[in-house]
Amino acid sequence: MQYPPSRTYHDPLHGSITLTTQDPVESLLIQLVDTPAFQRLRRIRQLGTASLTFHGAEGSRFTHSLGVMHVARLAFDRLMITYPQLQPYRALVLCGALLHDIGHGPFSHTGEDIFHSHHETWTRTILRESPQIRQLLDQFDPALASGLEQVYLKTFEVPLVSQLVSSQLDCDRLDYLLRDSYFTGASYGKLDLDRILMALDYDPHTQQLVVAQKGQAAIEHYLVVRYFMYAQIYNHPKNLASAWGIVQAFRRARELLAQDKIIADPIVSNWLSPTELELSLQDYLAADDTVFTYHLQQWQHSDDPILSDLCHRYLDRDLLKAMDISDLSQVQQQEILAYSQDLLQDRGIEPGYYTGLQVALTRGYTLYQRGINLLTSQGLREISDISVLVQALVRPFRRTWIIYPVSIEKALTLAPLLQDHWVGKD
Repeated sequence: MQYPPSRTYHDPLHGSITLTTQDPVESLLIQLVDTPAFQRLRRIRQLGTASLTFHGAEGSRFTHSLGVMHVARLAFDRLMITYPQLQPYRALVLCGALLHDIGHGPFSHTGEDIFHSHHETWTRTILRESPQIRQLLDQFDPALASGLEQVYLKTFEVPLVSQLVSSQLDCDRLDYLLRDSYFTGASYGKLDLDRILMALDYDPHTQQLVVAQKGQAAIEHYLVVRYFMYAQIYNHPKNLASAWGIVQAFRRARELLAQDKIIADPIVSNWLSPTELELSLQDYLAADDTVFTYHLQQWQHSDDPILSDLCHRYLDRDLLKAMDISDLSQVQQQEILAYSQDLLQDRGIEPGYYTGLQVALTRGYTLYQRGINLLTSQGLREISDISVLVQALVRPFRRTWIIYPVSIEKALTLAPLLQDHWVGKD
């Protein structure tokens, strides 16, 4: 295929992202973008079911992946000016950034709960087994595919290469925080990307990504932004309720499909197989949000009232409710769940599909991938050792919601345990 001298992707977040065929690495990136496996990412939403909560959250894994590659190129090319010895790793960093999410399945992270899959595993499988992608990588460098696997497994010999793709301060997080903030309308998610990129540095001795001490405030701001995005966007109660509901819809579909009470095409049948059937790469890449949403549209007319209702709820945004019961002990949470189940049972509603506990655990700042090291006059210092603000973000926090239909909301809020709890807080 004959390519024009350059290719420009007009991104709503970063502006024009231009790749040139005169640069061998960027020519490879253009060809990788044009593969069917990568184009499939256009049909997978970045934030799963979050558009039911934030109507602007319609972006795809395709746009995010291009954005990560763009940020990685900005970061790496700037470092390469000062440290030209990094040049041989440019293809690894940029391809690693571009392809890091190619293994995502339908509904993104929500889909991993539905189908018990792991996108990181599938990303590595695609690198090894996709004929088009493997051919492009091998033609460029026979060692590129295996190098990318090492990058994704965090075992590559030069830590900086993996850290730019996946770490506590990586190009993936920089793009998705900015992008998700923009598309959800969450103004507190804005980052000072330019200042962060200017603060990034390389330590030749340890070969890792470090941050100039003058950039400490920008990194602290980035970590606070991440904290709020998880607390207010990713773990928003409506997000949790919509995700929980679609998981139940496909759980019901899986059970009915095993009993031949509903129909599905061969791809969806394989994905929902109750056995340990291993998906082929062909079946995996054939699935996306469109394929599964079509089945939800068909199943809303099912004779099974539970499946029909759960599909209607997702398609019509008639979401289940979520009540924060984090302040209760785990024993009390189970008591509230049992109370909710009894309320539904009394109304003739199958409780197993309509109420449950949804737990969101935010681990806080950790030393994942060597943490974030500041380059100080006393040498490298881990940011949590010298930043009081980051120290406050280290502690993980756990929140628990009970999911239930609005039809029992009044009765549930009058539960004696909840009444005693709220009176005690007053």
